[in-house]
Amino acid sequence: MKAFLYYITVAFLFVLNKLPMPLLHFLSSLFYYPVYYVARYRRKVVRDNLVKSFPEKGLKEIKHIEKKFYRSLCDYFFEMIKMYGMSEKKMRKHMEFTGIDKAKEMLDKGHSIVLYMGHLFNWEFVTSITLHIAADDLVVGDIYHPLENKRFDALTKKMRDQYGAESITMANTLRRIMQIGKEKKKYFIGFIADQVPTWESINYWVDFFHRDTPVFTGTEKIAQRTNASLFYGRMERVKRGKYVMHLELMAENAAELKEFEATNMYYERLTDNIRQSPELWLWTHKRWKRTRKGYEERERKRAEDRKRLREKGEGNV
Repeated sequence: MKAFLYYITVAFLFVLNKLPMPLLHFLSSLFYYPVYYVARYRRKVVRDNLVKSFPEKGLKEIKHIEKKFYRSLCDYFFEMIKMYGMSEKKMRKHMEFTGIDKAKEMLDKGHSIVLYMGHLFNWEFVTSITLHIAADDLVVGDIYHPLENKRFDALTKKMRDQYGAESITMANTLRRIMQIGKEKKKYFIGFIADQVPTWESINYWVDFFHRDTPVFTGTEKIAQRTNASLFYGRMERVKRGKYVMHLELMAENAAELKEFEATNMYYERLTDNIRQSPELWLWTHKRWKRTRKGYEERERKRAEDRKRLREKGEGNV
């Protein structure tokens, strides 16, 4: 049954894929109404995130941002469908980059590049950066979470890799980067680091939109270990279906930065980027579901459990 549904879905997506982008954007505009008004997809989460992130804004302005976000979300869905198999010429019309020369300068100096990104639309188009920066000794990649459905995961991976990028799973990130170094190559890899870390991986917190927020620090550790240059990819939507990523150099060599300095720099730029275009960030995820109070309570219980186990072990001696 699952296989049948998969092939039906793929057939439907294949038909949509053949439609011109303007028509897909028209369908997106129609799709917005049932998503926003009928299904009310994650409306409570989005509203709560926006209200707490922008306490200075009134409800009218919050609703305006909210509606623009859902329109952007629908556009993202249809643009992803169109992206599969899109020619290089057409992709260049939909996604542009600035700061490429600075990135090439860092590569010429022998540095690999860590590109910090956020979930700002349309981040899927960023894998087309291989059309602007490529070399035999350079591996261009992106870090991703595999989908549970293996068929859809393979389909999504094929879409992301179609311009020559390499999709690397989070679990295999460090291993792959070390392998690239052994091959005497450099890497240019995008890290979307605005996700929620697991309880076990929390070791640093930042003030992110007025809330104490646990963040990933693995990206900066990898960059420091490999003497990589750090860039932030500032996303801008010029018009519907047309995006520009501005590559901003944060540090020529991450190894020269203090601990957590790179992470702080990233969140400063990410915050500014979101404030500039709040409708482009993915507000549907529960970004602030892990609190410091919850973390401290969890750590206290773990310490008590370890103490009980030690005492139990000593009693059995």
